[in-house]
Amino acid sequence: MSLPFVVVLPLLIIVTAGVYYVYNEVIHFMSRSLVRNKVVVITDAVSGVGTECAHLFHKGGARLILCGTTWDKLESLYDSLTNEADPRETFAPKLVIMDFSDIDSMEDAMSEVLECYGCVDVLICNSSMKLKAPVQNISLELDRNIMDINYFGPSTLAKGVLPTMISRRSGHIVLVNSIQGKLAIPFRSSYAASKHAVQAFFDCLRTEVEEYGIVVSTISHTFINVSELPPAEEQIPKPGILAAYIASQLTHGVRPSVLANEIMETVNRKRKEVVLAHPIPRVALYLRSLFPSFLFAVLAAGVKDSVLAEQMK
Repeated sequence: MSLPFVVVLPLLIIVTAGVYYVYNEVIHFMSRSLVRNKVVVITDAVSGVGTECAHLFHKGGARLILCGTTWDKLESLYDSLTNEADPRETFAPKLVIMDFSDIDSMEDAMSEVLECYGCVDVLICNSSMKLKAPVQNISLELDRNIMDINYFGPSTLAKGVLPTMISRRSGHIVLVNSIQGKLAIPFRSSYAASKHAVQAFFDCLRTEVEEYGIVVSTISHTFINVSELPPAEEQIPKPGILAAYIASQLTHGVRPSVLANEIMETVNRKRKEVVLAHPIPRVALYLRSLFPSFLFAVLAAGVKDSVLAEQMK
């Protein structure tokens, strides 16, 4: 006698969920072992995402080189990592001062990075500078500064580690970018421009170095949400304003821990391109390609609404 469908379906769901859970646990365990002994460079390691990455890769047994602009914060992160880990199973991280806003100092910083272990297996470009302002309010100096940090810094660092990767015919370069490297929204002109530029650079780099066994990955994520709860305005969009809803969804937060885990998975599975975003930003990406005029009209309407709201205050 066969079991009724109402009984079989729940059992099937439970079994499937169990298999999926076990699969994820196995993959998570294997991912840690895959980075053991690998030389991993993390830029802006003292940021929320950088710190989460440092803890993940350190526990996995990687030989970390942590980069940042402030020595005190790097030392604090060093103490945190070494105090919570077993020194018999992990390596003490190396610390390097690196400031993308000072391009002239990059050559010395890269030399110091290579002196640590003589090579780099994984480079994680995590540094970023954000900016939100109308185009007419952004000075040329600020434009150049954001391009240095978001474009010239990562591209210069990638070029610096390439010779050793090419000679060893192995390596992995990961760009932690933004979804605004694929989709520009109002009041982020300089930021979006820098993210588009660095996305294009790494897309070109990927195809150029594939023959040497080097993997280049880009992770395009939405806004990094470090708050405990999402902001109220992101929970409930203003009624009747489609543009406001789309704008809020385009910056829907991604937790640093979630992004760090995605970076680890990207390194271990050698993924080339990852979009870490909620459905609305993904839909907007398709609209940008298939129906650009419609998307532009919606975003323009959103700008008019915001200007009108400011005038009414």
